[in-house]
Amino acid sequence: MIPITIFKGREVALFGLGGSGLATAKALQAGGARVDVWDDSLERVDAALDAGLDAIDLHDADFSRYAAVVVAPGVPLTHPEPHWVVKAAKAEGVDVIGDIELFNLEREAVCPEAAFVAITGTNGKSTTTALIAHILQSAGMDVQMGGNIGRPVLDLDPFSEDRVYVVECSSYQIDLAPSLTPDVGILLNLSPDHLDRHGTLENYAAIKERLVKGSRLAVVGVDDELCAAIAGRLEEKDAAVERISCINTVKNGVYAQGSALFESVEGESLEAAELAGILSLRGSHNAQNAAAALSTAAALGLGMEEIQEGLKSFPGLAHRLKLVGQHGHVLFVNDSKATNAEATAHALASFDRIYWLAGGRQKSGGIESLREYFPKVAKAYFFGEAADDFAKTVEGQMDCQTFGGLDEAVTAASREAATDKCVEVAVLLSPACASFDQYANFEIRGDAFEAVSQKCLRLLAQGGEA
Repeated sequence: MIPITIFKGREVALFGLGGSGLATAKALQAGGARVDVWDDSLERVDAALDAGLDAIDLHDADFSRYAAVVVAPGVPLTHPEPHWVVKAAKAEGVDVIGDIELFNLEREAVCPEAAFVAITGTNGKSTTTALIAHILQSAGMDVQMGGNIGRPVLDLDPFSEDRVYVVECSSYQIDLAPSLTPDVGILLNLSPDHLDRHGTLENYAAIKERLVKGSRLAVVGVDDELCAAIAGRLEEKDAAVERISCINTVKNGVYAQGSALFESVEGESLEAAELAGILSLRGSHNAQNAAAALSTAAALGLGMEEIQEGLKSFPGLAHRLKLVGQHGHVLFVNDSKATNAEATAHALASFDRIYWLAGGRQKSGGIESLREYFPKVAKAYFFGEAADDFAKTVEGQMDCQTFGGLDEAVTAASREAATDKCVEVAVLLSPACASFDQYANFEIRGDAFEAVSQKCLRLLAQGGEA
């Protein structure tokens, strides 16, 4: 835990008692603040009381006595309208902040030497966060990873000048962190997302921009117009900016060409790392993630050999293009985290011949946007609620079969992939759907895929049919 001492002896209100909310309340209490907590869920309030926290119904509170009001990331500040807690705080002129802001303020106050890397973007931020942490750890550094990935940021180990904090930040968290000042701030990309919360794409982009605007080194992906414009604005203000790209060369930063990463300084480029053969980093989207990680690791003092070793040993995220196993030329790949077509597009782009497993509860637009990838699919195996609709979408363009459940689909795909004569084929679960028709979440769906894949692999290894 990181005790938050900056509010020692003062009163703070906290609303939202999920995992990060409880951790934040405990951190404030450990630092000497008196904390009033509340949640719309009485079960969560009871859990807070059991944890030794003071709960009062904030509907009845005098907000003028609070030094700050801390809210969970899911609490809306502006859209579709401000939450009642936000309105109550604003009426008394009290700042509304989140756990990332507390982390940042405490670090600046007690241990500014502790390195702080913050990562955001519409896509790829979890992979980039995990990759940076892995590279630094594999080089022997003391790394704490958390935020929007894994552990709540205030549940990480206390500040130390020898520690590096690698923190994934969502737009919700950045919106609650007005003084964010990481040593390295990374903005990967921007595309429309969470507009119900932020109102417009312009507001969403402006919130993301705060993370790099306040950083000592801004690492900005410039392969979309919004991020390229942000990089330009920062450079006009003489900020330290490194551009990353998987499309074009850059003057200062890191770019990808083929499977190689090049580091460029004032237009002078040297090959810095190689991604060929690293399954967890296949695809141009992962080249961008790797470029950001390389730039960050180099800024923190790692040499290129150390970075290359870290890239090679990166296992990938669970349920995100994860290699479950391999039998000869057949790869079994779990991409259950791909719950929409945009995410599945990255997976389909990463392999040349695919036995594709997709289905579940479909999102708006289904798989219409994936037509350019259909020629890569040897056969599709559709399951769950979306199976019939997906089959109609691909009719006449690819061979497909529908199934009630995932297990039968994996078994059929395994059997047919094993007879394919191509050099490499992928039995790929990339559903382009939510899991909720048959599974509580995408993790459970991915675990189910891995379990049946292992059975198929054992049968193939024994020379039998899956």
